[in-house]
Amino acid sequence: MNPIIEVENLSKKYRIGRQQEGLVSYGTLRDELVNSFKKPLQWLTGQKQNKEHIWALKDINFSMKPGEILGVIGPNGAGKTTLLKLLTRITPPTQGKAIIRGRVSSLLEVGTGFHPELTGRENIYLNGAILGMTKKEIERKFDEIVAFAEIKKFLDTPAKRYSTGMYMRLAFSIAAHLEPDILLVDEVLAVGDNAFQKKSLGKMDEITRKSGRAIIFVSHNMGAIKRLCSQTLLLGQGKIIKRGRTNDVIEFYLKSAMTNKSRRAAFRDDPTKSIQIVEIAVEGTGKSDLDALDISDKITIKVRFRVRRDIRGSMMMLTVCRKGTVIFHSFDSDLDRDSFALRKAGDYVSRVVLPRHLLTAGRYIVSVGSGWPYLGSIDRRPDAVVFELEEISEDMTHRSYAKDRGGLLIMPLNWNTRQDNQ
Repeated sequence: MNPIIEVENLSKKYRIGRQQEGLVSYGTLRDELVNSFKKPLQWLTGQKQNKEHIWALKDINFSMKPGEILGVIGPNGAGKTTLLKLLTRITPPTQGKAIIRGRVSSLLEVGTGFHPELTGRENIYLNGAILGMTKKEIERKFDEIVAFAEIKKFLDTPAKRYSTGMYMRLAFSIAAHLEPDILLVDEVLAVGDNAFQKKSLGKMDEITRKSGRAIIFVSHNMGAIKRLCSQTLLLGQGKIIKRGRTNDVIEFYLKSAMTNKSRRAAFRDDPTKSIQIVEIAVEGTGKSDLDALDISDKITIKVRFRVRRDIRGSMMMLTVCRKGTVIFHSFDSDLDRDSFALRKAGDYVSRVVLPRHLLTAGRYIVSVGSGWPYLGSIDRRPDAVVFELEEISEDMTHRSYAKDRGGLLIMPLNWNTRQDNQ
């Protein structure tokens, strides 16, 4: 069976400060107008053109057969989204080639290919036409698309009035139901609520099992990658670090220096974000950010964030993972309903305290995000900080606590034992 995707020495180089650089220019009229105004301004201000280059991808090689699901993981900036953009021909490669045998459907950004003035119904036909479907093919799948997206009530409403979650549900439904030979899905699914994410993962699994189509799935959610993908590709600094069985690649990634972060991370200022996460830190009794924490420590996760304009209904969220498994999600709105009230512009600090003896010994990864429930994220910091828990200060043997105890949580449950006199 011939591969449905063949990637040979695929590489992409960008000039820092430029939108695009490749063998072919696909600049829009807007880009050309902006550049024409920039040049005299740069001359007047004495600003020199940045000639520094960066390889977003370098010498990528792999192939896929029909019916395979390939996961793609790696830290931010590894080149995951660039790879998908090259495969969908959104941007041309600087070197190498990608041979695609079949019709490609992609879900890279929420609302891509939607016209805000058109209704949901009209956008289904528009997207189908863009994907090369005939009117009969679209009509045959129309009811399934609407039912899966759960937007029947708003089908004849202009898309500009849709929430981010509604955009995502409709976009995924169209991409998944119009029978592509290859489906490319980026982390955009993280926009939806948990129920729809599970529904989408089930649909992707169905696409490959029943229809024999190929899927490339990019995600920071290791649990989703484990569930869906038998093979996974690990990218780092634009290169393939490892490819193989999903469990092996994830374990390598979590143990590697790629996630060997300290317990503290700071982020560069981004004025475009209405809420920005500035710093994340895990604090305990350790003397440095590299020291392990004791399982008897009271652990505090501190998040500094900046609100640039008055905003209502937003929330903060953190996720704690171990070995690719989500241990728990926590939202600042779980117990404090005032978090949905008006949050005025300014700098904030949130502190989340984990009780002593909650987690077993091991390595944990913390992700933090801000956004609106079910609608979308404003700022996301996946795999931001890492902390280690060890049995340091107290001997647990007197409590029958065996080292390397199974499970992830220590659950001090009440046992009631009495002699049975029967």
